[in-house]
Amino acid sequence: MPDAPLNTEGLPAIRAGAAQVEITPPVGTSLAGYFSDRVSDEVIDPLRAHALIFESGGERIAIVSCDVICMPASVADPARRLIEERAGIPGGNILICATHTHTGPEMRKGRLIPTNDEWLDGVPEMICQAVEAAAADMFDAVLMPGCGYEDALGSNRLGRRRDGSEVFGKEDTLGPAGPIDPQMVALGVRDLDGRVRAMVVNYAMHADTVGGTGISAGWPGRLAAGIARFYGEECVTVFLNGTCGDINHAHWRESRWVGKGIGKATQMGNAIAGLAIQATETAEPLESAEVGALFRHVPIAYYTRDEQMRAEVEAMRARDDLRDADRYVVKQFDEWALDGEIAQVPVQVLRVGEVLIVGIPSEVFVGWGLEIKHWSPATWTMVAELANDWFGYIPTSDQALRGAYGAKPILSRRLEADGGRKMTDAVQVAMWELWEGGREAERPRMGEGR
Repeated sequence: MPDAPLNTEGLPAIRAGAAQVEITPPVGTSLAGYFSDRVSDEVIDPLRAHALIFESGGERIAIVSCDVICMPASVADPARRLIEERAGIPGGNILICATHTHTGPEMRKGRLIPTNDEWLDGVPEMICQAVEAAAADMFDAVLMPGCGYEDALGSNRLGRRRDGSEVFGKEDTLGPAGPIDPQMVALGVRDLDGRVRAMVVNYAMHADTVGGTGISAGWPGRLAAGIARFYGEECVTVFLNGTCGDINHAHWRESRWVGKGIGKATQMGNAIAGLAIQATETAEPLESAEVGALFRHVPIAYYTRDEQMRAEVEAMRARDDLRDADRYVVKQFDEWALDGEIAQVPVQVLRVGEVLIVGIPSEVFVGWGLEIKHWSPATWTMVAELANDWFGYIPTSDQALRGAYGAKPILSRRLEADGGRKMTDAVQVAMWELWEGGREAERPRMGEGR
């Protein structure tokens, strides 16, 4: 392990604890991420719940990142309740999110891909165990925030056409329909001997590199493995996937790098691990240690079926060559029970000194993440999507009406077209309230999400 002596004189008192628990389901569990059922037949690498606790001034916050496709309230809420009961951390101080691996189990019951209910019902307990283990191994800490930039691994996966519409892909398009977020933010957690005991890494990129029928944490798993090789197996990496609803590893240019499989996951994991290590090894420690949290629900209307979508569905119904995704849309449109309903969308902001960590649900288009960072009062801002609940995709307000995957109602979008703006505005308000001294404004409403 590399030596990293630090001058800790005068630094604020903060404690941390980190742990991880394996959550790999049995082989034979169906894998989420596509519109066809892929039954797992091997474990390529394990899935884990990665937990990190910060404590300062009598306040504790916890972050848990799980190697799964998403984090619905049906899992996050009972996990949060268990943690509050057994570890004493207030529910609103606990952020639970997913890395978004596409080679992990389905987390949502009653959808196209069958769930392993025995395993799924045990996930809240496993998440709680990870937090309890972290709480049992607290240490005096020094926090080292830093950043790096990587814009060669991926691209905005939506293309703009000549008529102003947008599509998933590049065929017959003028170019990418949106930006990427090249910033990687890392927060190294060292003990007073200089050892890196944990790392928080935030980067926006879909975790759909492996494919196939093997269970795998994907490139985020390779990221964690790379950091553990460098700092030691006891180092826990908590990966927070950024707003990557419209970002993936496919390029708008020619490349000799493989486009899929373990090789691609390894390349990407190694690249981001290198950035995170470099950022941590050159960072200066945080000079403040305020710890706090805000958690609230934002009422946002669900999508209500309209005549345009009805016409599209009827055209699909008349065809005899439907894809799996088309069959899904027809079935979901017929069974849609959310017309006129209001979603309770959780937004969460955690503070650790000069760092803000934002938790928002769903697969969020990168434009919203860039906006959150732009208006943040903090020196360092991490945005974690797929946190605390799931509402499909959340496109930007204009792209919600341009037709691409991620924007298409029912297929991928469950909220009203302007839902992303309302959520992002609420995040901005919460960031500034917490930064200026606000306290937790609301306890999480257990079981209200859909």
